[in-house]
Amino acid sequence: MSERSDWRELRDRRMTEPGAAEAYEAARLAYELGKTVRVMREARGWSQSDLASRADMTQSAVARFEAGGTIPTLPVLERLAHALDAHVEVRLTPRVPAA
Repeated sequence: MSERSDWRELRDRRMTEPGAAEAYEAARLAYELGKTVRVMREARGWSQSDLASRADMTQSAVARFEAGGTIPTLPVLERLAHALDAHVEVRLTPRVPAA
C-alpha cells in the first residue's frame, strides 16, 4: 500500500470519530481567515510585525493566526480588521434552502 493511501485510510477512519467533522470545519475556517488576513497584509506591503503593531498584537500571534493555528475570538478579528481598514462580517446561512 502506498504512503498516500495509508494517509487517506487514516483520515477516513479519523473522520468517523465523534466531533471530527466539527473540528475539521473549525480548522478549515481558521485557515481561511488566516489566509485572508495574510493576503490583505501582503497587499499593503506589510510585514507580520507591521500588522501586529497596528493591531496591538505580537508578531508570533499574527503568524499563528495566518497559519490557521488558532481559532480567533471576535475581539481579535475586530482588531485585525481595524488594522487592515476592513469590516468583520459574521453571517449564518441555511445549508439547504427552506421549503
